[in-house]
This record gives sequence, C-alpha cells and structure tokens, in this order.
Amino acid sequence: QVQLVESGGGLVQAGGSLRLSCTASRRTLSNYGLGWFRQAPGKEREFVAAINRSGGSTLQSASVKGRFTISRDNTKNTVYLQMNSLKPEDTAVYYCAADQSTYPRGNSRFYDYWGQGTQVTVSS
Repeated sequence: QVQLVESGGGLVQAGGSLRLSCTASRRTLSNYGLGWFRQAPGKEREFVAAINRSGGSTLQSASVKGRFTISRDNTKNTVYLQMNSLKPEDTAVYYCAADQSTYPRGNSRFYDYWGQGTQVTVSS
C-alpha cells in the first residue's frame, strides 16, 4: 500500500505561483510513475501532468502546458508540481497518484494509489 500526502495548496491571486509536493510514507516512490490530477466543484477529475519513474519523461495536459511543470526528486521521495501563471480556472482540489507503469500516463484508471488532495484556489 502506498500512502500519498500532498501539500502546498492555498489561495493565490491570478498570475501567481504555487508549488505542490507529494510524498509517500513506507514506500519508495522511485518504483512508481506519478501523476497529478485535479477536480473542480461540479466537474469530473481531469489529468494535469505525469512523470515516469526516473523523471526523464513527462506528460502535461494542453490546459497547463507551458505553465505547470512536474518533477520529482527520488532522493527525497517526493514529486512536485510547479504552477505558474495561475488562472481562476485552475481552482480545484489537486491529487497526487501513483501507478506501476514505466512511462507517464494521463488516464486516471491506470493509477492504483491516490492522496487525499490539496485545495488550490486562484482569485481573479
């Protein structure tokens, strides 16, 4: 069982930045591909970004490409989501997820483990 814990969410003005972190207890994240997803009120959960085990390959959704960057530090057992140029439509609960694939994937059904989420609110 992989227990994921997200942090770094909060309230920020449009155009601002936040960095989300996700770490795991009792498991080494280097054995997993990792992804970030988000869910806004009244909407379905959507893919944001994913990264493979080594960090050498990433995937982003079109809505965040050029603004958000996913990275990982396996020595710290942590994955990050750097979010720049935030927009009000980025407001959502952001979830970290882990799967056992060797390449980054954008479909949530492939992910086996999920964190509890962290709220990101972008004011206009």
